[in-house]
Amino acid sequence: MPVFDDVIVSLAVALGIGLLIGAERERRKGSGPLRSPAGIRTFAAASLTGAVSFLAGGAVLFDIIAAGTIVLTGIAYFRSRSSDPGLTTEIVLVLAVLLGGMATQKPGLAAGLAVVVTGLLAARTPLHRFARSALTETELEDALIFGGATLVVLPLLPDQPLGPFGALNPRSIWIIVVLIMAIGSAGHIAVRILGARAGLAITGFASGFVSSIATISSMGSRAVASPKMLSATVGGAVLSNTSTVIQMSALLAATSIPVLIDLSLPMVCAGVVVTAYGAVFTVLAFKQEEAEKLPPGRAFSLPKAVGLAAMLATIMLISASLREAFGESGLIVGAAVAGLADTHAAAVSAASFVAAGKMPPGDAVIPILAALSTNTISKIVAASANGSRAFAVRVVSGLILLIVGAWTGTLVRNLITPWLFS
Repeated sequence: MPVFDDVIVSLAVALGIGLLIGAERERRKGSGPLRSPAGIRTFAAASLTGAVSFLAGGAVLFDIIAAGTIVLTGIAYFRSRSSDPGLTTEIVLVLAVLLGGMATQKPGLAAGLAVVVTGLLAARTPLHRFARSALTETELEDALIFGGATLVVLPLLPDQPLGPFGALNPRSIWIIVVLIMAIGSAGHIAVRILGARAGLAITGFASGFVSSIATISSMGSRAVASPKMLSATVGGAVLSNTSTVIQMSALLAATSIPVLIDLSLPMVCAGVVVTAYGAVFTVLAFKQEEAEKLPPGRAFSLPKAVGLAAMLATIMLISASLREAFGESGLIVGAAVAGLADTHAAAVSAASFVAAGKMPPGDAVIPILAALSTNTISKIVAASANGSRAFAVRVVSGLILLIVGAWTGTLVRNLITPWLFS
Protein backbone atom coordinates (compact mmCIF):
# COMPACT_ATOMS: atom_id res chain seq x y z
CA MET A 1 0.00 0.00 0.00
CA PRO A 2 2.78 2.57 0.77
CA VAL A 3 4.34 1.90 -2.65
CA PHE A 4 0.95 2.38 -4.33
CA ASP A 5 0.48 5.64 -2.42
CA ASP A 6 3.87 6.90 -3.59
CA VAL A 7 2.93 6.14 -7.18
CA ILE A 8 -0.34 8.05 -6.84
CA VAL A 9 1.48 11.04 -5.34
CA SER A 10 4.04 11.02 -8.15
CA LEU A 11 1.36 10.89 -10.84
CA ALA A 12 -0.65 13.62 -9.12
CA VAL A 13 2.40 15.88 -8.91
CA ALA A 14 3.22 15.21 -12.57
CA LEU A 15 -0.34 16.04 -13.58
CA GLY A 16 -0.27 19.21 -11.49
CA ILE A 17 3.00 20.26 -13.12
CA GLY A 18 1.54 19.83 -16.61
CA LEU A 19 -1.68 21.65 -15.75
CA LEU A 20 0.17 24.56 -14.09
CA ILE A 21 2.59 25.18 -16.93
CA GLY A 22 -0.02 24.36 -19.54
CA ALA A 23 -2.51 26.85 -18.13
CA GLU A 24 0.01 29.65 -18.59
CA ARG A 25 0.92 28.48 -22.10
CA GLU A 26 -2.76 28.21 -23.05
CA ARG A 27 -3.17 31.94 -22.40
CA ARG A 28 -0.26 32.66 -24.78
CA LYS A 29 -1.30 30.08 -27.36
CA GLY A 30 -3.39 32.37 -29.51
CA SER A 31 -6.03 31.18 -31.96
CA GLY A 32 -6.47 30.38 -35.59
CA PRO A 33 -3.82 28.99 -37.94
CA LEU A 34 -1.04 30.94 -36.19
CA ARG A 35 -1.69 29.46 -32.76
CA SER A 36 1.09 27.64 -30.90
CA PRO A 37 1.11 23.83 -31.15
CA ALA A 38 0.85 23.12 -27.41
CA GLY A 39 -1.70 24.09 -24.76
CA ILE A 40 -2.92 22.91 -21.38
CA ARG A 41 -3.89 19.40 -22.53
CA THR A 42 -0.59 18.85 -24.35
CA PHE A 43 1.49 19.92 -21.36
CA ALA A 44 -0.55 17.82 -18.93
CA ALA A 45 -0.16 14.78 -21.19
CA ALA A 46 3.56 15.42 -21.69
CA SER A 47 4.23 15.62 -17.96
CA LEU A 48 2.21 12.47 -17.29
CA THR A 49 4.04 10.72 -20.11
CA GLY A 50 7.35 11.48 -18.42
CA ALA A 51 6.13 10.08 -15.12
CA VAL A 52 4.50 6.96 -16.59
CA SER A 53 7.53 6.16 -18.72
CA PHE A 54 9.82 6.25 -15.72
CA LEU A 55 7.45 4.18 -13.58
CA ALA A 56 6.83 1.61 -16.34
CA GLY A 57 10.24 1.19 -17.94
CA GLY A 58 12.75 2.98 -15.75
CA ALA A 59 15.48 5.30 -16.97
CA VAL A 60 15.83 3.62 -20.38
CA LEU A 61 12.21 4.12 -21.44
CA PHE A 62 12.23 7.63 -19.97
CA ASP A 63 15.29 8.56 -22.06
CA ILE A 64 13.57 7.24 -25.19
CA ILE A 65 10.41 9.26 -24.45
CA ALA A 66 12.43 12.41 -23.72
CA ALA A 67 14.38 12.03 -26.98
CA GLY A 68 11.16 11.44 -28.89
CA THR A 69 9.60 14.54 -27.37
CA ILE A 70 12.57 16.62 -28.49
CA VAL A 71 12.23 15.30 -32.04
CA LEU A 72 8.47 15.92 -32.16
CA THR A 73 8.74 19.45 -30.80
CA GLY A 74 11.49 20.19 -33.31
CA ILE A 75 9.28 19.02 -36.18
CA ALA A 76 6.35 21.03 -34.83
CA TYR A 77 8.52 24.13 -34.61
CA PHE A 78 9.75 23.93 -38.21
CA ARG A 79 6.26 23.19 -39.53
CA SER A 80 4.72 26.07 -37.60
CA ARG A 81 3.44 29.00 -39.65
CA SER A 82 4.08 31.45 -36.86
CA SER A 83 6.35 34.36 -37.65
CA ASP A 84 7.57 34.38 -34.04
CA PRO A 85 10.97 32.63 -33.98
CA GLY A 86 10.79 32.04 -30.20
CA LEU A 87 11.43 28.58 -28.79
CA THR A 88 9.93 29.10 -25.35
CA THR A 89 6.91 26.80 -25.72
CA GLU A 90 8.93 24.04 -27.35
CA ILE A 91 11.65 24.11 -24.70
CA VAL A 92 9.14 24.22 -21.86
CA LEU A 93 7.28 21.26 -23.38
CA VAL A 94 10.47 19.18 -23.19
CA LEU A 95 11.01 20.46 -19.67
CA ALA A 96 7.50 19.32 -18.72
CA VAL A 97 8.40 15.76 -19.69
CA LEU A 98 11.60 15.94 -17.66
CA LEU A 99 9.78 17.37 -14.64
CA GLY A 100 7.17 14.62 -14.93
CA GLY A 101 9.93 12.04 -14.71
CA MET A 102 11.54 13.89 -11.80
CA ALA A 103 8.20 13.84 -9.98
CA THR A 104 8.58 10.06 -9.58
CA GLN A 105 11.87 10.51 -7.70
CA LYS A 106 11.77 13.97 -6.11
CA PRO A 107 8.19 15.25 -6.26
CA GLY A 108 8.80 18.25 -4.02
CA LEU A 109 11.73 19.52 -6.10
CA ALA A 110 9.85 18.91 -9.34
CA ALA A 111 6.81 20.84 -8.10
CA GLY A 112 8.95 23.73 -6.91
CA LEU A 113 10.75 23.96 -10.26
CA ALA A 114 7.38 23.93 -12.04
CA VAL A 115 6.26 26.94 -10.01
CA VAL A 116 9.51 28.78 -10.82
CA VAL A 117 9.18 28.00 -14.53
CA THR A 118 5.56 29.14 -14.61
CA GLY A 119 6.50 32.34 -12.80
CA LEU A 120 9.18 33.09 -15.39
CA LEU A 121 6.71 32.44 -18.21
CA ALA A 122 4.06 34.67 -16.65
CA ALA A 123 6.57 37.48 -16.09
CA ARG A 124 7.47 37.70 -19.77
CA THR A 125 6.43 41.32 -20.28
CA PRO A 126 8.15 42.86 -17.22
CA LEU A 127 11.27 40.74 -17.82
CA HIS A 128 11.48 41.89 -21.44
CA ARG A 129 10.91 45.49 -20.39
CA PHE A 130 13.61 45.23 -17.74
CA ALA A 131 16.17 43.68 -20.08
CA ARG A 132 15.50 46.07 -22.97
CA SER A 133 14.74 49.36 -21.21
CA ALA A 134 15.58 49.43 -17.51
CA LEU A 135 18.89 47.53 -17.67
CA THR A 136 21.74 49.56 -19.16
CA GLU A 137 24.72 48.20 -21.04
CA THR A 138 27.09 48.99 -18.17
CA GLU A 139 24.79 47.29 -15.67
CA LEU A 140 24.68 44.18 -17.85
CA GLU A 141 28.48 44.21 -17.98
CA ASP A 142 28.63 44.57 -14.20
CA ALA A 143 26.22 41.64 -13.77
CA LEU A 144 28.41 39.45 -16.00
CA ILE A 145 31.54 40.51 -14.12
CA PHE A 146 29.91 39.77 -10.79
CA GLY A 147 28.69 36.39 -12.06
CA GLY A 148 32.17 35.51 -13.31
CA ALA A 149 33.81 36.56 -10.06
CA THR A 150 31.32 34.53 -8.01
CA LEU A 151 30.65 31.44 -10.13
CA VAL A 152 33.92 31.06 -12.07
CA VAL A 153 36.83 32.58 -10.15
CA LEU A 154 35.78 31.84 -6.57
CA PRO A 155 35.37 28.04 -6.92
CA LEU A 156 38.82 27.77 -8.54
CA LEU A 157 40.73 29.46 -5.71
CA PRO A 158 42.40 27.30 -3.03
CA ASP A 159 40.99 27.53 0.47
CA GLN A 160 44.20 27.25 2.50
CA PRO A 161 46.90 29.54 3.96
CA LEU A 162 49.64 30.35 1.46
CA GLY A 163 52.65 32.64 1.20
CA PRO A 164 55.06 33.92 3.85
CA PHE A 165 53.87 33.35 7.44
CA GLY A 166 50.81 31.56 6.00
CA ALA A 167 49.13 34.97 5.89
CA LEU A 168 47.25 34.63 2.60
CA ASN A 169 44.10 32.63 1.94
CA PRO A 170 43.16 33.26 -1.72
CA ARG A 171 39.53 32.19 -1.34
CA SER A 172 38.98 34.31 1.77
CA ILE A 173 40.48 37.33 0.04
CA TRP A 174 38.28 36.86 -3.02
CA ILE A 175 35.16 36.36 -0.89
CA ILE A 176 35.77 39.86 0.50
CA VAL A 177 36.02 41.22 -3.05
CA VAL A 178 32.77 39.48 -4.04
CA LEU A 179 31.08 40.82 -0.92
CA ILE A 180 32.16 44.38 -1.71
CA MET A 181 30.87 44.01 -5.26
CA ALA A 182 27.56 42.66 -3.94
CA ILE A 183 27.12 45.47 -1.43
CA GLY A 184 27.97 48.06 -4.07
CA SER A 185 25.41 46.50 -6.41
CA ALA A 186 22.76 46.62 -3.71
CA GLY A 187 23.42 50.31 -3.17
CA HIS A 188 23.29 50.94 -6.91
CA ILE A 189 19.93 49.19 -7.17
CA ALA A 190 18.60 51.33 -4.32
CA VAL A 191 19.59 54.50 -6.19
CA ARG A 192 17.96 53.25 -9.41
CA ILE A 193 14.71 52.41 -7.63
CA LEU A 194 14.44 55.57 -5.52
CA GLY A 195 15.70 57.96 -8.22
CA ALA A 196 16.93 61.52 -7.80
CA ARG A 197 13.98 62.50 -5.60
CA ALA A 198 15.72 60.88 -2.65
CA GLY A 199 18.52 63.42 -3.18
CA LEU A 200 22.24 63.27 -2.72
CA ALA A 201 21.90 61.62 0.68
CA ILE A 202 20.88 58.29 -0.86
CA THR A 203 23.55 58.67 -3.52
CA GLY A 204 26.23 59.35 -0.91
CA PHE A 205 25.11 56.44 1.22
CA ALA A 206 25.12 54.04 -1.75
CA SER A 207 28.41 55.33 -3.16
CA GLY A 208 30.03 54.97 0.24
CA PHE A 209 29.94 51.21 -0.20
CA VAL A 210 32.37 51.61 -3.10
CA SER A 211 34.62 54.32 -1.62
CA SER A 212 33.77 56.78 1.11
CA ILE A 213 36.86 58.86 0.37
CA ALA A 214 35.89 59.12 -3.31
CA THR A 215 32.31 59.97 -2.30
CA ILE A 216 33.44 62.78 0.00
CA SER A 217 35.68 64.15 -2.75
CA SER A 218 32.83 64.04 -5.27
CA MET A 219 30.37 65.67 -2.88
CA GLY A 220 32.92 68.38 -2.09
CA SER A 221 33.33 69.19 -5.79
CA ARG A 222 29.54 69.33 -6.17
CA ALA A 223 29.31 71.67 -3.18
CA VAL A 224 31.77 74.04 -4.83
CA ALA A 225 29.89 73.93 -8.13
CA SER A 226 26.43 74.26 -6.49
CA PRO A 227 26.65 76.18 -3.20
CA LYS A 228 22.85 75.97 -2.81
CA MET A 229 23.23 72.21 -2.44
CA LEU A 230 25.52 72.51 0.58
CA SER A 231 23.31 70.65 3.06
CA ALA A 232 22.53 67.90 0.56
CA THR A 233 26.19 67.35 -0.30
CA VAL A 234 27.20 67.37 3.37
CA GLY A 235 24.46 64.84 4.14
CA GLY A 236 25.62 62.57 1.31
CA ALA A 237 29.27 62.86 2.30
CA VAL A 238 28.62 62.11 5.98
CA LEU A 239 26.21 59.25 5.30
CA SER A 240 28.87 57.57 3.17
CA ASN A 241 30.58 56.87 6.49
CA THR A 242 27.48 54.99 7.61
CA SER A 243 28.16 52.73 4.64
CA THR A 244 31.73 52.34 5.88
CA VAL A 245 30.50 51.12 9.26
CA ILE A 246 27.96 48.74 7.68
CA GLN A 247 30.46 47.41 5.19
CA MET A 248 33.14 46.89 7.83
CA SER A 249 30.66 45.01 10.03
CA ALA A 250 29.67 42.79 7.09
CA LEU A 251 33.31 42.07 6.22
CA LEU A 252 34.14 41.24 9.83
CA ALA A 253 31.12 38.93 9.98
CA ALA A 254 32.44 37.12 6.90
CA THR A 255 35.95 36.90 8.38
CA SER A 256 35.59 36.43 12.15
CA ILE A 257 32.36 36.56 14.17
CA PRO A 258 34.23 36.84 17.54
CA VAL A 259 35.96 40.03 16.34
CA LEU A 260 32.62 41.47 15.22
CA ILE A 261 31.14 40.70 18.65
CA ASP A 262 34.00 42.52 20.40
CA LEU A 263 33.56 45.49 18.05
CA SER A 264 29.76 45.52 18.09
CA LEU A 265 29.37 48.35 20.64
CA PRO A 266 32.02 50.61 19.02
CA MET A 267 30.47 50.03 15.58
CA VAL A 268 26.96 50.72 16.86
CA CYS A 269 28.05 53.93 18.60
CA ALA A 270 29.97 55.17 15.57
CA GLY A 271 27.14 54.27 13.19
CA VAL A 272 24.40 55.89 15.26
CA VAL A 273 26.34 59.12 15.78
CA VAL A 274 27.38 59.61 12.15
CA THR A 275 23.94 58.60 10.81
CA ALA A 276 22.17 61.04 13.11
CA TYR A 277 24.56 63.82 12.10
CA GLY A 278 24.08 63.09 8.39
CA ALA A 279 20.30 62.86 8.84
CA VAL A 280 20.21 66.40 10.20
CA PHE A 281 21.73 67.79 7.00
CA THR A 282 19.54 65.53 4.89
CA VAL A 283 16.44 67.05 6.51
CA LEU A 284 17.82 70.53 5.91
CA ALA A 285 18.41 69.60 2.26
CA PHE A 286 14.67 69.18 1.68
CA LYS A 287 14.28 72.92 2.24
CA GLN A 288 16.75 73.67 -0.53
CA GLU A 289 16.36 73.43 -4.28
CA GLU A 290 15.73 69.96 -5.71
CA ALA A 291 18.83 68.01 -6.57
CA GLU A 292 19.69 67.69 -10.21
CA LYS A 293 19.09 64.37 -11.88
CA LEU A 294 21.97 61.99 -11.25
CA PRO A 295 23.33 59.58 -13.88
CA PRO A 296 22.92 55.85 -13.14
CA GLY A 297 26.65 55.11 -13.21
CA ARG A 298 28.08 51.64 -12.56
CA ALA A 299 27.00 49.15 -9.93
CA PHE A 300 30.56 48.80 -8.64
CA SER A 301 34.13 49.56 -9.60
CA LEU A 302 36.01 46.49 -10.82
CA PRO A 303 39.44 48.18 -10.60
CA LYS A 304 38.72 49.17 -7.01
CA ALA A 305 37.58 45.64 -6.17
CA VAL A 306 40.66 44.05 -7.74
CA GLY A 307 42.86 46.76 -6.22
CA LEU A 308 41.38 45.98 -2.83
CA ALA A 309 42.33 42.32 -3.29
CA ALA A 310 45.94 43.27 -4.02
CA MET A 311 45.97 45.79 -1.19
CA LEU A 312 44.47 43.27 1.19
CA ALA A 313 47.13 40.68 0.34
CA THR A 314 49.91 43.25 0.75
CA ILE A 315 48.55 44.50 4.05
CA MET A 316 48.17 40.97 5.40
CA LEU A 317 51.80 40.23 4.51
CA ILE A 318 53.03 43.48 6.06
CA SER A 319 50.93 42.95 9.18
CA ALA A 320 52.14 39.37 9.52
CA SER A 321 55.79 40.43 9.20
CA LEU A 322 55.36 43.29 11.68
CA ARG A 323 53.59 41.02 14.12
CA GLU A 324 56.34 38.41 13.73
CA ALA A 325 59.04 41.01 14.39
CA PHE A 326 57.44 43.28 17.00
CA GLY A 327 54.48 41.34 18.39
CA GLU A 328 51.07 42.95 18.82
CA SER A 329 52.46 46.51 18.71
CA GLY A 330 53.69 45.87 15.15
CA LEU A 331 50.20 44.81 14.11
CA ILE A 332 48.75 48.08 15.42
CA VAL A 333 51.31 50.15 13.50
CA GLY A 334 50.73 48.16 10.32
CA ALA A 335 46.95 48.54 10.57
CA ALA A 336 47.23 52.27 11.22
CA VAL A 337 49.43 52.78 8.16
CA ALA A 338 47.16 50.62 5.99
CA GLY A 339 44.10 52.51 7.21
CA LEU A 340 45.32 55.66 5.49
CA ALA A 341 44.38 54.01 2.18
CA ASP A 342 41.61 51.58 3.10
CA THR A 343 40.15 50.72 6.48
CA HIS A 344 38.36 47.57 5.31
CA ALA A 345 41.51 45.79 4.17
CA ALA A 346 43.25 46.56 7.45
CA ALA A 347 40.25 45.38 9.45
CA VAL A 348 39.96 42.13 7.51
CA SER A 349 43.71 41.57 7.86
CA ALA A 350 43.50 41.82 11.65
CA ALA A 351 40.38 39.66 11.80
CA SER A 352 42.06 37.04 9.61
CA PHE A 353 44.69 36.48 12.28
CA VAL A 354 41.89 35.75 14.74
CA ALA A 355 40.16 33.41 12.28
CA ALA A 356 43.47 31.55 11.81
CA GLY A 357 43.82 31.16 15.59
CA LYS A 358 46.96 33.29 15.76
CA MET A 359 45.59 35.74 18.35
CA PRO A 360 42.51 36.26 20.53
CA PRO A 361 39.61 38.42 19.26
CA GLY A 362 40.20 41.19 21.79
CA ASP A 363 43.67 41.89 20.40
CA ALA A 364 42.19 42.84 17.01
CA VAL A 365 40.04 45.68 18.39
CA ILE A 366 42.76 48.33 18.77
CA PRO A 367 44.38 47.70 15.34
CA ILE A 368 40.98 47.92 13.63
CA LEU A 369 40.05 51.15 15.42
CA ALA A 370 43.51 52.53 14.63
CA ALA A 371 42.87 51.82 10.93
CA LEU A 372 39.44 53.47 11.19
CA SER A 373 41.03 56.55 12.78
CA THR A 374 43.80 56.98 10.22
CA ASN A 375 41.33 56.40 7.40
CA THR A 376 39.31 59.28 8.82
CA ILE A 377 42.38 61.47 8.46
CA SER A 378 42.39 60.69 4.73
CA LYS A 379 38.71 61.63 4.54
CA ILE A 380 39.38 64.92 6.31
CA VAL A 381 42.07 65.70 3.74
CA ALA A 382 39.67 64.80 0.91
CA ALA A 383 36.93 67.04 2.30
CA SER A 384 39.31 69.97 2.80
CA ALA A 385 41.02 69.63 -0.57
CA ASN A 386 37.92 69.20 -2.74
CA GLY A 387 35.14 71.06 -0.96
CA SER A 388 34.43 74.59 0.09
CA ARG A 389 35.34 75.79 3.57
CA ALA A 390 31.72 75.50 4.72
CA PHE A 391 31.54 71.97 3.35
CA ALA A 392 34.82 70.92 4.97
CA VAL A 393 33.89 72.30 8.40
CA ARG A 394 30.59 70.44 8.46
CA VAL A 395 31.94 67.15 7.11
CA VAL A 396 35.03 67.17 9.34
CA SER A 397 32.82 67.69 12.38
CA GLY A 398 30.84 64.57 11.44
CA LEU A 399 34.04 62.58 10.92
CA ILE A 400 35.33 63.58 14.34
CA LEU A 401 32.05 62.49 15.90
CA LEU A 402 32.43 59.13 14.15
CA ILE A 403 35.82 58.46 15.71
CA VAL A 404 34.79 59.77 19.12
CA GLY A 405 31.77 57.47 19.02
CA ALA A 406 33.88 54.43 18.09
CA TRP A 407 36.51 54.97 20.80
CA THR A 408 33.86 55.87 23.37
CA GLY A 409 32.06 52.61 22.61
CA THR A 410 35.33 50.74 23.16
CA LEU A 411 35.93 52.51 26.47
CA VAL A 412 32.40 51.74 27.67
CA ARG A 413 32.75 48.12 26.62
CA ASN A 414 36.03 47.76 28.50
CA LEU A 415 34.43 49.26 31.60
CA ILE A 416 31.24 47.19 31.62
CA THR A 417 32.73 43.83 30.54
CA PRO A 418 34.60 43.16 33.85
CA TRP A 419 31.50 44.29 35.76
CA LEU A 420 29.21 41.91 33.83
CA PHE A 421 31.44 38.90 34.44
CA SER A 422 32.49 39.71 38.01
